[in-house]
Amino acid sequence: MSDHEEEYVNLVPFAGSRLKATAPFPEDDVDMETHEQDESAEIFLSDKTAEPTPAGERITTPYMTKYERARILGARALQISMNAPVMVELDGESDPYVIALKELRAKKIPFVIRRYLPDASYEDWRVTELIAD
Repeated sequence: MSDHEEEYVNLVPFAGSRLKATAPFPEDDVDMETHEQDESAEIFLSDKTAEPTPAGERITTPYMTKYERARILGARALQISMNAPVMVELDGESDPYVIALKELRAKKIPFVIRRYLPDASYEDWRVTELIAD
């Protein structure tokens, strides 16, 4: 993943998923041949009626919650453990979690957090925009 790429991280498990899958899940009424032809497709399961909230009209807090922090650190540590490029200078660290924590403190993690709202809209916050203490 390069510096300009971002990854959506969904933090509301039941309001819709914004997770990537490497292969579609077979459904009861879908032919398996269709799935075999398109195994590399990305699936985004989300509410189609949801609309983004413009950045100037955000209503949620700019503070990163402890749940968002845990999800971000876990996802980034997993990427680092699978040889993703590191966005900060390493000073002898080899633990992926410690490196992810260092990236979070330096605001170098290229993720976007999608916060779903009760009215079926959502807000996208970059990790660099959030206050993480």
